[in-house]
Amino acid sequence: MGLCNTTGRVGRIAVSVTAVGVALATSGCAPFISRSEAKEIGQINVSSPELREGEPLPREYSCQGTQASPPLRWSSEPLPQARSTAIVVDSHSPSASAVQWVLYNIPATVTELGPGAADSPPDGSGQARVTSGKVGYQPPCDRNTSYRFTVYTLQAKVQVKEGAPLSDVLKEIADKTIARGRLTVVHIE
Repeated sequence: MGLCNTTGRVGRIAVSVTAVGVALATSGCAPFISRSEAKEIGQINVSSPELREGEPLPREYSCQGTQASPPLRWSSEPLPQARSTAIVVDSHSPSASAVQWVLYNIPATVTELGPGAADSPPDGSGQARVTSGKVGYQPPCDRNTSYRFTVYTLQAKVQVKEGAPLSDVLKEIADKTIARGRLTVVHIE
């Protein structure tokens, strides 16, 4: 019984470290992967009234629609050490990878964002400059790419100067993550 529990824990750690590594690598932050320490990461359930796992991203949330960020909800077991939440939206395809949105320092008590939250983020939160150079939500445009909406629970707030490079923000998120969950849409309607 103990071996099964240990094997499951090691598997969860490997998956978590790989997921954070992939997020950093796809954003051009591969040099930081070796600095992160493996730790057990909790699970977050991520959902949306507008998005469905494995289904297309509604056109409304792409560059062909209103260009607003979609609504998101998340939940997990209570984490007493939770101090903030971060959301990273990224894409990865054989031809290109990009980070579409990074919203961080969301109060730990917030468990939902409505549509257009990038235009009116929660008090105290910050948004990083994404791959395109824009601050805020960069609506996806590639119709044939998958887009990942990842929610991270952090043990501390992200401490970066305004205008910090995307790699610095993502490293801070990776180093402070205690739980993670993801919702993936497969392409744009």
